[in-house]
Amino acid sequence: MIKILRKHRNWLMIVIAILALPFCLYFVKSDTSLIRSDQFAKIYGRKVTMTEAHRDARLFQLSRLLGMSDLGDGLAPGAGTDDQKAVTFIINLIVLRHEAERLGIQPSDAEIVEAVKKFPAFQGASGFDGAKYDQVDRTILPSLGFTDEQLRELAHDELCLKRIKEIVASGVSIPESESKSNYEQLYGKNVVSLVRIHSADFLKEIKVSDDDIKKYYEAHKGELKTEESRKVEFVRLALNDDQKKLKDKERIDALQKLADRANDFSQALLEKGADFHQVAAKFQLPVEATGEFTSSAPDPKLKGDPQLNQVAFKLTPQEPNSDPIQSADGFAILHLAGIVEARPLTPDEAKQKIADQIKSQRAREMASTKGRQAVEVLRNALKSGQALPAALQQAGGLKTEKMEPFTIADETETKNPAEKPKNEPTDLMMIKNVSAQLQPGEVSDLVPWIDGGLIVLMEKREPPDPAKYQQTKATFEERYLKTAREYVFMEWLRDRQRDAGLAPSAKG
Repeated sequence: MIKILRKHRNWLMIVIAILALPFCLYFVKSDTSLIRSDQFAKIYGRKVTMTEAHRDARLFQLSRLLGMSDLGDGLAPGAGTDDQKAVTFIINLIVLRHEAERLGIQPSDAEIVEAVKKFPAFQGASGFDGAKYDQVDRTILPSLGFTDEQLRELAHDELCLKRIKEIVASGVSIPESESKSNYEQLYGKNVVSLVRIHSADFLKEIKVSDDDIKKYYEAHKGELKTEESRKVEFVRLALNDDQKKLKDKERIDALQKLADRANDFSQALLEKGADFHQVAAKFQLPVEATGEFTSSAPDPKLKGDPQLNQVAFKLTPQEPNSDPIQSADGFAILHLAGIVEARPLTPDEAKQKIADQIKSQRAREMASTKGRQAVEVLRNALKSGQALPAALQQAGGLKTEKMEPFTIADETETKNPAEKPKNEPTDLMMIKNVSAQLQPGEVSDLVPWIDGGLIVLMEKREPPDPAKYQQTKATFEERYLKTAREYVFMEWLRDRQRDAGLAPSAKG
């Protein structure tokens, strides 16, 4: 592996310690007026201060660093930004602790110690690894303003969560008939047809007047700007033709020499008064220059490596030089040579762009209207007993796209991702999700998609192999029961929030 950063391992250790903090800083930077008010929320009749919220946000970060997915996912389930999940975690943690006390749940010291030893971050090849514990104790905990007491605190919360889940979901069971029905829905072979409504098909019908363009320009003139363009200079440190043929250790050693030289070049640029051209001359490296280019239209000299274009637009007059950028055969270092700022477009310059935008918007609206109307016609026609071809004709001569039969749930545990079909549709997952809600003979709503929308027609669902159901029955029922219990727990948690009189700050 390239060891370009070894020279600076001391300051890198400081950086690594600091990296435990960004989540907290991200959370703190929310709404400064909210911080001044010092109220995060009101719950159980008391004010939760921002100081408390910040502490629990750090606790959430610590739980993630420790790999405590049961606690993190249990109290902050679903998708969302780190900030959003932290808010959910903080509220639900307060509810969890209140309910644990109300129910008399109090894990023993021995249970807490054992739970700490089982944290994923502390596991080695043979179980609990004391060295990993010591590393967290020396670096992570102090960086978050914590001690080992917070490890015990998290273990206590995790044990309380587990016991409350057991209590809440103890009465949840799944009848075999329901389990079998769900299995058939997930693993039955679905035979579906698609009707695609393309926005582009409506473009030729759309006429845009000068008045339309004028109104759009007045309403959006603040957004109508040229693209910012840039010029950069750069040096390359690359393997020669003979070195490119090297393999394994020899190639790594050759790249390492380039990495060290690129690092020395980068360090020289950090010296006071350093000039890019003078440093390049000192290292006997030719300086290449681009013409003006934009983010969407890179200079030909940068097209071979997309990351060069991305880095170019991150440079600033204050920080004009990039770090070494590694490619397959070497390194490049960029220098910002000029910026042409984005400026407002004149009405004439914006005219074609506006016309295209209006056409695109109206085409999407027309496709949506056409699609919704087609859904109603198809549903009514099929309900009245018409055959599918006649129903499609009645809906405006629609064409169907036949899909290869599929199951809603793939057996991913036995499937190598590399073996996935090469020509699998990009929208297959969405089609599966829609199909899961349909019964044979039903027509879906119009589903918006990139170029318009689509309608799924469920023709039939062939039952799965009964023998396979018997083989996987226990595993499937266990997984399905777990999902049902998680759902019941989340409903209970929402109910407890309502009883707690949760009132987030008006600024939250």
